[in-house]
Amino acid sequence: MGTLLRADIARSYEMATGGRLQKIVQCARAPGVHAVIVFRYGQWARRRSLLFRIVLDPVYLLQNSLIKILWGIELPRSAQIGAGLYIGHFGGITISPAAVIGLNCTMSQGITIGISGSGERRGVPTIGNDVYIAPGARLFGKIAIGNNVKIGANAVIHRDIPDNAVVVLDPGYKIISYKGNVTPRT
Repeated sequence: MGTLLRADIARSYEMATGGRLQKIVQCARAPGVHAVIVFRYGQWARRRSLLFRIVLDPVYLLQNSLIKILWGIELPRSAQIGAGLYIGHFGGITISPAAVIGLNCTMSQGITIGISGSGERRGVPTIGNDVYIAPGARLFGKIAIGNNVKIGANAVIHRDIPDNAVVVLDPGYKIISYKGNVTPRT
């Protein structure tokens, strides 16, 4: 637990701005850091003997519930996440309990990494190392996301993504009518 948690907090510290004391305060106040601490504690507690788990699991369950309620981050301890996890913003983050995520993953607000599909295709994403997931992105199904990948805001990913790819939602809009919002008066 210690090595992984230190790597997670070190990434948050690197991302913080200001002097040393300001960075420490920012890390202590960051919802992402709180969520990662509870996540790593939950994984650690899960590996203890049954006798210890009788005491440790209720503490984890309470803390995990508070993270969900206060910060909107659902990060179950059964997910497999490598060292250096950084959650930049709180709110609307849902990670499947079966997700597999590599080293140095950066997650923004409003993302989902979830289960989808049926039969052989049913599953959750496997995400490589050094992946950035922008706000609003949705990743689902039995897919593989390569290393050094950037997934743009609001992108919906349901197919494999190779290493070093930058994936974005095709931006823009399409005008389908010039009739306006108000029904004309007769």
